[in-house]
Order: sequence, then C-alpha cells, then structure tokens
Amino acid sequence: MKVSTETATLPEAPPQIIRLPEGLVGFPDHTGFELLYNPEQLPFRWLRLLGAEPVDFVVIEPGGIIPDYELELFDEDAAFLGISDAADALVLNIVAVSRTTPPTATINLVGPVIINRRTGIAKQVVIANHARYSARHPLVTSS
Repeated sequence: MKVSTETATLPEAPPQIIRLPEGLVGFPDHTGFELLYNPEQLPFRWLRLLGAEPVDFVVIEPGGIIPDYELELFDEDAAFLGISDAADALVLNIVAVSRTTPPTATINLVGPVIINRRTGIAKQVVIANHARYSARHPLVTSS
C-alpha cells in the first residue's frame, strides 16, 4: 500500500497519547508516546516515549522536505495498523544529529514511524520499497 507523505494540519489540542504496541527499535518497553511540538520549531516535532525513563526523539513529516519520497507499506504492517486508506497514515521520520564536527543531521527514510490517525495505533516499520532509500539520508546537502 502506498502511503501519502503530505504534511497534515497540526492539532491545537494538547498532545494525545499514541500506542506503540511493539515499541521502537531498541526501545521495546516504551509502548506509549506523545507527539509534541513548538510552533517556532516546526517542521521539527518531538516524539516522547513514555516509560520509567522517558526518551525524546526529534521527528519530521517528510512531505515537502524529501522530494519524491513515496513509501510503500507491507500488507502485514497496514493490517496491523488498521490502515485501509493512505490518508489515515501519519508518517514520521526520526532525525539523528551526529557528534562529529561539524555536526550533520540525517533522516531515517527506511524505518519511519507510521501512526493510524483514526485509532492512535503506531508502528515503526521497514518500508516495502526500502532499497530506494537510506536510513541516513542527509537533511541538508551542501551545494
């Protein structure tokens, strides 16, 4: 199933708790999170994994940022999430900043977090067309 990566309108309501039944890669015990944002920091948002020790990740919606990013979900992942229409999926890609000098920022295009907008169920997936993309796609390229 192809999933739309168009940026959605952000809600004005307080953060909603999203369920992540399988956790994130490396964080299997964190099964709930909040999606937070500060209007001054957009398009960057914060994915706060809830648990005994909360963990924060910087995430971004790829629409308008990554040209030609067309992700495809495996049928099993779409079924797990209960997504039958591409518009039901909110796509978030995790941003990583290196500790090198100068620091570089990359986006994981291979393993996005997909959220069902209707149910609040989420899963980090490996996309079906993963061979087209990198897990360390540069956020900014030098000219």
